[in-house]
Amino acid sequence: MIFIGCHLSVTDGCEAMGKTMLDLGGSTFAYFTRNPRGGKSKDIVPDDAAALNALLKRENFGPLVAHGSYTMNLCAANPAMRENGLDMLKKDLARMKLFPGALYNFHPGAHVGQGAETGIQLIADALNETLTAQTRTTVLLETMAGKGSEIGGSFGELREIIDRVDRRDLLGVCLDTCHVWDAGYDIVDDFDGVLTEFDRVVGLSRLNAIHFNDSKNERGSRKDRHEKLSRGKIGGDAMRRIALHPALQGLPFILETPNDAEGYRREIRTVLDWFRE
Repeated sequence: MIFIGCHLSVTDGCEAMGKTMLDLGGSTFAYFTRNPRGGKSKDIVPDDAAALNALLKRENFGPLVAHGSYTMNLCAANPAMRENGLDMLKKDLARMKLFPGALYNFHPGAHVGQGAETGIQLIADALNETLTAQTRTTVLLETMAGKGSEIGGSFGELREIIDRVDRRDLLGVCLDTCHVWDAGYDIVDDFDGVLTEFDRVVGLSRLNAIHFNDSKNERGSRKDRHEKLSRGKIGGDAMRRIALHPALQGLPFILETPNDAEGYRREIRTVLDWFRE
């Protein structure tokens, strides 16, 4: 069995997110550590965080998957933007201490003309500066669609980042189904083959979370446009096989499909029904 949920807003506080997910029928969720487009963060009240942690334990939730801001680019060509991204990362991970066992996911970044080799090294440098002996949070590199100068459009690029980080014991991967499909991996007709490739290059032990999204695009389009479950080019049959795959059981699956609350409620119910069939 997997843990299933979606992205929630932290606007009303931490415990409120847990109560919302219970109402939606899920068992995990994701939230942005700060404004995903602007970078500003909301203060977390320790008592509120403790109340959420108690709820998660009581209701047998899976790991939460915090998400870094989209504006955080650790390999930006502009030094000021890189420094700003590094500052976000350090502050985010400091706040993650309030949520033991939670995961922190982020988009590796875009090299913006510097070349993939330079981008990979800059990302690794930022992680080496941030991950210390005191860090306890597992940090996830997200698989990307490979649009523009994005780093992470291949499993090999993620592996190169991991290999250059001293505290690689803290590094994992969040596999986004839309992104890997758009990047060219055939998760419809050869998902076993994709997982075999992932295991060879990165290692299945580092696969800590799934972003569970259909795609509006054909495989290999490198466009990154999410679609509702079963409505896109990946399709319901393949999404069902992925959710039920033995190698992925026990992982948090986060829906990032274009939905409102009721849409997420329906998708969560659909995924849970797959396990009851």
